[in-house]
Amino acid sequence: MKMRTIAYWTTTVVVAAESAIGGVMDVLRLPPWIGVMAHLGYPAYFAVILGTWKILGAMAVLAPGVPRLKEWAYAGMFFNMTGAVASHLSVGDGASALVAPTVFTALLVTSWVLRPAARGGFTLNWLCDSSHLTSRRTE
Repeated sequence: MKMRTIAYWTTTVVVAAESAIGGVMDVLRLPPWIGVMAHLGYPAYFAVILGTWKILGAMAVLAPGVPRLKEWAYAGMFFNMTGAVASHLSVGDGASALVAPTVFTALLVTSWVLRPAARGGFTLNWLCDSSHLTSRRTE
């Protein structure tokens, strides 16, 4: 197995596990995360909504054959993690509160970058190649 494939699956499984476990803890409103949500100023019901999407996102990044759904799941996870950083900063939490969401954001981006072309929609090559931006009309 290629090193890139191993790195992809390792980061993807870690990210999916974090999202699934965190989602279950949110849906069940388990400590300590329900306390963290309250500390950040979010209502308890928001944890259930967020948790449900985390669980669905974890399933999506692991499911075969749904590239567009994966893109949405990656985006949602990215918004969740970067939103966690912003939330902790907004209430004045120290650097220690930023470590986990920052590390998981890095793992998430790594998973997205390393995913095989067959498992995703847009790639870094697509982003760097401007040919998809040019008009196909002939005048």
